[in-house]
Amino acid sequence: MDTRQFDYILELAKTRSFSRAAENLHITQPALTYQIKLAEEEIQFSLFERSPRGAILTPAGEQFCVTLRNIREDLRRAVEQGQNFSTHYSTNITIGLPMRSAIYFLPEATEIFERDNPGVSVTPHFLRLYDSSSFLRGEEDIFFARLEDVMHIPDIKIHSLFDSRIYLITEKGDELAGREIVHAEDLRGRVLMVGGGSPPELKAVQKRIIDEIHTEYFNSNDRETTLTNIRAHKGICLAPGFLNDHNGEFSWTLFDCPEKITCVLCTHSGDKRKSVADFVRLLQRIYSEHTDFQA
Repeated sequence: MDTRQFDYILELAKTRSFSRAAENLHITQPALTYQIKLAEEEIQFSLFERSPRGAILTPAGEQFCVTLRNIREDLRRAVEQGQNFSTHYSTNITIGLPMRSAIYFLPEATEIFERDNPGVSVTPHFLRLYDSSSFLRGEEDIFFARLEDVMHIPDIKIHSLFDSRIYLITEKGDELAGREIVHAEDLRGRVLMVGGGSPPELKAVQKRIIDEIHTEYFNSNDRETTLTNIRAHKGICLAPGFLNDHNGEFSWTLFDCPEKITCVLCTHSGDKRKSVADFVRLLQRIYSEHTDFQA
């Protein structure tokens, strides 16, 4: 099945009329009927129910068209990105970062780097935390990681970045907001949200608070749910500093604990490009200039 047939199927699904779809597609109705028949023979199920009233998607056809629209949209974006790249750039660096960290740091780094390296583009991939699978498949040239997750992986080069501290996230009007530091005892009587993919260092802090302070707690599925619950006055949470996007929505207060999360950048050992090494050094410098992310 080719992209032309994609368009034929989607247009017929929209108009529900062979004659109208053919007119919109600037082909004859017999040609459209033939192409739909070929497509159905290839995929081995019926897309449309034919009747005097027109063409109605079968249940299987409805599901197929949902996927087909996504494929068509992905293809459109791929073509547009390719056109942009061929016009302005000669090479590309793809970097995988947690979304919140990328939003805060990456725009500055990208602007500086592309200004000083004309013809080199930077493409961000927003990653699920602590998952290096896409990097290992070669989909990223630079990857933000927790040291303990990547230190035993062969054929990669690890670049030091910073040690992230643990912070308490509250609403800006919370009684604990604005302090220089928050201690475990300050959380007595509060509800602490835990889970949501917390790294081992954070889980250790959460467990110690629950065991020693007997703080109430409940599990939160993910970071977005946790932040929503904070705004709904359902609890507070602890988080690594590197997740702070500094957008001012919440108060981030340093939490008194010895645990730190060592964050690094990874590159592939076989990647000897100067542009990659230069971009790693630039990111290291930018991170080092933001002291609230340092040990």
